[in-house]
Amino acid sequence: MTKRMLIMLGAVVVLIALLALGFFLHIKKLIASAPKQGAQTISATTIKKVEWQPHLSSVGTMVAVRGVDVTTEIAGLVRTINFKSGDDVKAGQLLVQLNADSDIAQLRSLEANAELSASVLARDKQQFAVQAISQAQIDSDQADLKSKRALAAQQSATVDKKTIRAPFAGKLGITTVNPGQYLNPGDKIVTLQTIDPIYVDFFIPQKQLGGLLVGQVLNLTNDAYANTAFAGKVTAISSKVDPATRNVQVEATVANTKRQLLPGMFANVNVEVGGKKMYLTLPQTAITYNPYGSTVFVIKPAEKKPASKDSSAASNPPNAPKEGDLVVQQVFVTTGETRGDQVAVLTGLEEGQRVVTSGQLKLKNGTAVVINNTVQPLDNPSPTPQEH
Repeated sequence: MTKRMLIMLGAVVVLIALLALGFFLHIKKLIASAPKQGAQTISATTIKKVEWQPHLSSVGTMVAVRGVDVTTEIAGLVRTINFKSGDDVKAGQLLVQLNADSDIAQLRSLEANAELSASVLARDKQQFAVQAISQAQIDSDQADLKSKRALAAQQSATVDKKTIRAPFAGKLGITTVNPGQYLNPGDKIVTLQTIDPIYVDFFIPQKQLGGLLVGQVLNLTNDAYANTAFAGKVTAISSKVDPATRNVQVEATVANTKRQLLPGMFANVNVEVGGKKMYLTLPQTAITYNPYGSTVFVIKPAEKKPASKDSSAASNPPNAPKEGDLVVQQVFVTTGETRGDQVAVLTGLEEGQRVVTSGQLKLKNGTAVVINNTVQPLDNPSPTPQEH
């Protein structure tokens, strides 16, 4: 009985082995007969060196050369308003007149007291000349006259404060003050800004400070005037670095003859630094950015392989790449600055190499490709908006 069972067990094992072998041969045949991946269509460009002007980019804020909220120093009732919202005014121009009737009356009283003291001093000097009074009386009269004149001058200054004038030339904002309104000290009357020229304040990292000098040229753009570039020059660099951000503040002066730029606006600032350099450049679409590094696909001729003994259709399907086809190889690159649609490539490539610019998602090392440059990615160093 035991011998019979062993024979049956051996037969089962042999059967299973035969079935496994048949299944393996069937799968191998299916894999061999499966169509191989055909060549992928991509667009490509030849990498070349171009002239590149290095620059620093930052976001800045427009600041008036001189700006102030015009206020009143003392309380008073508004008698007249001598401007309109948005007016251009000159330095010293009358803006607001507060009611000063009682202050003027008090000034007249103090001036009269000063005149009386002057008369008393003049009479006492005549008496002193004939030795009718002492020098002490003359000194007292002189002190009294100075005190009365000082009181009159103080009151005159109070009267002058009721007349509010423009501290400098500029453009007024919008006012909400009306005649008859009572103003307390410090109440805002109207804003006054000098905006031609205008400042732009921006920050740059401390590592870029060595390439920045006073007098360097810059250009700025603003989304309010997308197709307009405003030229300016660096006029001041802060004497300290912010310890929290390690950035340094920079101030530049920008011509604003049309008064398009207003204080408080943001601006994209580009500062030209150093001389022009030669860089290898590619469209930004050619770079694949990964956590482990930036890569590109370089195009090169496929390696020739020895002819296969098996020339059956299964081993050489019609859509398989032929000898001389192009293949791609993924390489790591180090990128530098960007400008518009372009990016500078510092390491990893050589001038004259062909690089894939679109279609990277369907590629891997050794994939055969066909170049079709009917549609090319943008490669403009100074692109402009396409919307009209």
